[in-house]
Amino acid sequence: MSDEEGPSVEKTNSEDSSLPEQELESVEEPQAVEETESVEEPKTPEDTEAVVEAESVGPEPAEAPRPVDEDAIDSTEATVDEAVIEPTDVETTFDEPTIVEPTIVEPAIDESANEVTTVIPVVPAEDAPPTEVVDSAPATETIDEQTEQFEPPAVVVPPKPPRPEFVQQYDTQQFEPIQQQYEPVVREPEAVAPPAPQQQPEAPAPASSRKWVKPAIALGAIFAVAVIAYGVDIFTSSGKTPRGTQVAGVDIGDLTPADAEATLRAELGPRLVEPVAVHAGGVDSEIVPASAGVDVDWSATLSGVNAQPINPITRITSFFGSREVPVVSTVDQGALDASMSQLAANSDRAPVEGAVVFESGKATGVSPAAGQALETQQAGATFAAEWSDGGVVDLPVDEVPVTVTQAGVDRALQEIAIPAASGDVVVNGRDGKVATLGVDQIGEVLTFTPDGSGGLTPQYNTDAAIKILTPQLVSTEVQPKDASFTFAGGKPSVVPGVVGDLINWPDTVKELPVLLGSTASRATPAVYGPVPPALTTEAADALGINEVIGEFTTGGFEYASGVNIGLAASEIDGAVIKPGDTFSLNEYTGPRGAAQGYVESGIINNGRPDKAVGGGISQLATTLYNATYFAGMDDVAHTEHSYYISRYPEAREATIFDGAIDLQFRNPAKTGVMIETIATSSNITVRIWGTKTVDVASTTGPRTSPTSPNTVTLPEGPGCVASSGAPGFTVSDTRVITDHASGAEISSNTRTVKYNPVPIVKCE
Repeated sequence: MSDEEGPSVEKTNSEDSSLPEQELESVEEPQAVEETESVEEPKTPEDTEAVVEAESVGPEPAEAPRPVDEDAIDSTEATVDEAVIEPTDVETTFDEPTIVEPTIVEPAIDESANEVTTVIPVVPAEDAPPTEVVDSAPATETIDEQTEQFEPPAVVVPPKPPRPEFVQQYDTQQFEPIQQQYEPVVREPEAVAPPAPQQQPEAPAPASSRKWVKPAIALGAIFAVAVIAYGVDIFTSSGKTPRGTQVAGVDIGDLTPADAEATLRAELGPRLVEPVAVHAGGVDSEIVPASAGVDVDWSATLSGVNAQPINPITRITSFFGSREVPVVSTVDQGALDASMSQLAANSDRAPVEGAVVFESGKATGVSPAAGQALETQQAGATFAAEWSDGGVVDLPVDEVPVTVTQAGVDRALQEIAIPAASGDVVVNGRDGKVATLGVDQIGEVLTFTPDGSGGLTPQYNTDAAIKILTPQLVSTEVQPKDASFTFAGGKPSVVPGVVGDLINWPDTVKELPVLLGSTASRATPAVYGPVPPALTTEAADALGINEVIGEFTTGGFEYASGVNIGLAASEIDGAVIKPGDTFSLNEYTGPRGAAQGYVESGIINNGRPDKAVGGGISQLATTLYNATYFAGMDDVAHTEHSYYISRYPEAREATIFDGAIDLQFRNPAKTGVMIETIATSSNITVRIWGTKTVDVASTTGPRTSPTSPNTVTLPEGPGCVASSGAPGFTVSDTRVITDHASGAEISSNTRTVKYNPVPIVKCE
């Protein structure tokens, strides 16, 4: 049979199917076989597996072909289901063609389905290729879908001359070829009435939809179980905190609010009194939260815990994770600021500016290093927010920059400092004397300051250089001496002054930068020059010091006081006060201690008699005050005793104490004045010499407001000075100044003084 005479065929398996092709022919004559319709197969292979029986038949006499109703054949061909053929590797050898009756095999299925499986004999052609089993199912269906069959009613196909054939059968479950050999069998077809026209049977539901039934049922069951589990979880967790909730690492999930707070207080509360490690820049320290004014706001912290989540995904993930709720802290700002300030005292570091220093005559560079300063406000907020995290709290610090770079340090070191320390600087004086500025003293003279551009500017301290050099050449100088006065013959006369010959040090050291920068000659000559005295002979003659204009004498002091009075009086004797100048007793005498020859004597200490070195000088102060009072000097500063001493005039006396209470007056005249002192073992006299231009009168008022003394009892010993006491009172003094030439009043001033009672002191 040629290819044109063969039936049209359609592949039912995928392109890689190896099913053999088979040819279908009619019994009497070749006839085109109509393409069979594809019918969906039943769900399971057990219900739908076609049963093909093959019977081995021995040689039988050939029978005449039976008449076949061609209409029935056509009808059958239109509805017949394709046979399930399993491939076989059996090779069959035929001696002679035999006639095989088709055998009708009824499958073991529900008879109501009226389904019959028909085995159609297949005769292999010599040249024609084997035909494929036709299946009109879509090519996209899987092999499992293709094995499902719908079996139409049985149809008898008239046989054609028997030819050898073989049938291959497939196991739809394992898809493993089962090798069997069959002999062709031809069965006598039963007489069948022409089939009545039938309606096209409803196509069964697509296999692609039926295959999802079981998975859908399973998914539905799973969903139902999940819904039930979700509802149970919602119900059992109602009124509790969400699962997986943590506060500062403390698990409070799945607890009632009361239990959550109790757990949180038990776990987190003790941390408030435990030190928390902090790190501020390069400094590690510890802070106790409670001491820093930090506490936990329990209600606010727990209010941050969300309600039970509704989202099922969230509820599922809560089994495997956790959610951290931050601690809400309360802060005592004052205590927190104090704690941060205390930390800053340890953590802050001043910047180290780049510099050049001299050590043991060697110049050394100091590398710059930035400083740091704790940001106290931000640091406090950070600590309050992170103290409960359980780790080290990193507190913010500001970097304090430097202004000098390393390059600036290196440049100053190489260009200025190292040459400056290369040797001594020498100043040559008179008579072969020299003054030396040694290399170990260069650091006192040469320093560096930032120039604002990253470098260093040298600073030359000439005053320090002069201080070092001057003592070494002082013997080569002639010191100036002021003109003075002498009282030979009872009248002052001028002693001429001396002009000095001193080194002009500013001119001498003005080349110091050049000398320090030189590595060759480092010596310079001292520059000398004349220096007049502060009071020249001519100026002394012009002062008009030629008569006594004020004088006063006091006495009645003890021996020790007399020693101190005489020593201080000798120091101020001959002092000249130029017109407009102010005299200070403390400044003129200087310190009055044991080193200067002063001894211990009586003083007034806190209103009571006492003793101290230099005591008794108040009598010299009172005497000097009265002498200047009557000389018409201006009172600048003086202080009366706290209680009245009978040897002094009332409201016209003064006390003095080294470094605390002073006596000062100013010369208002146009001529100079000079102080003359005359001390004996029993009294002290002070005279003021000058040119008399005014007269002074003093009027003392009556005592008023008397007060009685109290009694003080002290332990007997050196510290107790017994006293009989004296009443206190208030008194005034009025000074009237008139012009000496005209008698006209120039001024009138009244001073009121209140004296405290002298206490009665008993030593017991």
